[in-house]
Amino acid sequence: MSDLQRSFQKSKLAQFPPEPPMPLNSHLGALDEVDDEQEEEEEGQYDMEEENDLDSRTETPSSPCSSASSTSTIRPLFARPEPRKKASLEPLPWNQYFSSSLYLLHEPTSAVYHAYLTSPSNSGPLFVMHHGAGSSGLSFALLASEIRKLLPAAGILSLDSRGHGETKTPNDEDLSLPTLSQDFVTVVELVKEKCGWSGKMPDLVLVGHSLGGAVVADVAMEGKLGGSVLGYVVLDVVEGSAMDALQSMQTYLSTRPSGFTSLAQGIEWHTRSRTIRNPTSARISVPALLHHHHHPSPDQPPSSESTQQRPWRWRTDLSKTQPFWSGWFVGLSKKFLAARGGKLLILAGTDRLDRELIIGQMQGKYQLVVLPEVGHFLHEDAPGKVAGVLVEFYKRNDRSALVLPPKVSEMYK
Repeated sequence: MSDLQRSFQKSKLAQFPPEPPMPLNSHLGALDEVDDEQEEEEEGQYDMEEENDLDSRTETPSSPCSSASSTSTIRPLFARPEPRKKASLEPLPWNQYFSSSLYLLHEPTSAVYHAYLTSPSNSGPLFVMHHGAGSSGLSFALLASEIRKLLPAAGILSLDSRGHGETKTPNDEDLSLPTLSQDFVTVVELVKEKCGWSGKMPDLVLVGHSLGGAVVADVAMEGKLGGSVLGYVVLDVVEGSAMDALQSMQTYLSTRPSGFTSLAQGIEWHTRSRTIRNPTSARISVPALLHHHHHPSPDQPPSSESTQQRPWRWRTDLSKTQPFWSGWFVGLSKKFLAARGGKLLILAGTDRLDRELIIGQMQGKYQLVVLPEVGHFLHEDAPGKVAGVLVEFYKRNDRSALVLPPKVSEMYK
């Protein structure tokens, strides 16, 4: 472009008025729109995360995964905080998890055994459950439901041991291992008679938690239920660690509340203390551990801990069972390894294994499953996982699924 052309264009451009600057308000308005959009997105994200994580934050407020600890979802200071939803503490009824509640009269002893039953169908197995000390048959309620989801033909029989739940015997304080084992066999026989299984018993899988594990191993060792037993399962108890734990049992019992003002408070204590880590299971099983006292016992002096202030008391006084503690667990490992049938041990940690079980596991004498992030009541804390392990254990030992090779004589024919 020549100098003459440049000077001509400059003279033309000078005739136009200067372009007005953009108003300051338009800059602020644009920024406000961006901020509003970001704020809406952040609030929507917070509300969504708060709804998804509400239950977990209610149970573990300090969880690093909760929205309260995430800087990406912090709400503006002027926003009104949303009220936290409190977890329900209402008891749940047994009939959501079992078909029947049985009261079985044993005439020779005048004992009335109580058990929860869902009968098997289509030649399905019967899982027979025995709870631990101080617990009840409802400890297996959620597990029973989860087993039926995976194996609809399965039946579940979960009993209340003597001195526990609603079972009443002439001597509820006799909790020796031979007595408990005979009670277990008696309940199975009474249910067999009541349900008309005289021709053929369903295949049995025996499952015991803690003290119940010692009972199951003893029954399997004695062979009192005959060839119907496919296998047996022990939940979170081995001889070595159980005997060690007995040394501090009285200390633990002294730290428990002597009673509660309501069932809801009892449920809350079990979940807050992490005794039972599954709130739903606590709402089912804890009410069966307590009963209502209208008046204090005559030998109890008036105090702030009287039954008038905390009328919901423990059904089973575990401190009175101390004479039987060592008898429950002595020889448990040897019985578990020696009894006939499939063997499964489910633990909450490998540190619970004792020397005899470590050797047996290395020799392949039993199946070992370790569940992380659960407590002692692992069947209540993780019923879905335990149910999956039990159903697979049954299928592995199911004799009806075995296909035997033909006999030589049949091959010639």
